Amino acid sequence: MLKDLVKANRSYRRFHEDVPVDSNKLRELVDLARLSASARNVQPLKYILSHDPEKNAAIFPQLAWAGDLPDWPGPAEGERPAAYIIILHDTEISQSPGCDHGIALQSIRLGAMEQGFGSCPIGSINRKELRKALAIPKRYEILLVIALGRPGETVVIDPVTEGSIKYWRDDQDRHHVPKRSLDEIIL
Repeated sequence: MLKDLVKANRSYRRFHEDVPVDSNKLRELVDLARLSASARNVQPLKYILSHDPEKNAAIFPQLAWAGDLPDWPGPAEGERPAAYIIILHDTEISQSPGCDHGIALQSIRLGAMEQGFGSCPIGSINRKELRKALAIPKRYEILLVIALGRPGETVVIDPVTEGSIKYWRDDQDRHHVPKRSLDEIIL
């Protein structure tokens, strides 16, 4: 059921790094994005795929992992993503990506979850250093990085209490994500 897939599709920040995500799986995920809607059908998105440990090692330090957990530097070795998909905007096709990268992101993430892989969309990126590390031409604007792998943590959805939407970790290291109620968000 789609609702179950959406509920399971959390931002996982720790993975079983030793469980590979091969290039065919990454291509299948990007194909879901390719088949998804595109504003005016312009299709301005391009993708960089990585499942190679050396390339992953170049990507990892360019990412910030959890703004609400300031004392946590991100996943330790062995808990890092096994793969990444970098979403780019080709500025020679359009001036703006519109909302296409959000649509592509959700298609990729739901497809990954259906295959048993977790993901984490990351927008806090050292774009200048990532561009340099991967030799990304200037025509491509770096929009998002999706970290992928077999989930290595439990993520729990909680109701918002006392108005706080900040995610947190409990004493058993489970990641809690407060969600506003349906009645609160429908006007």
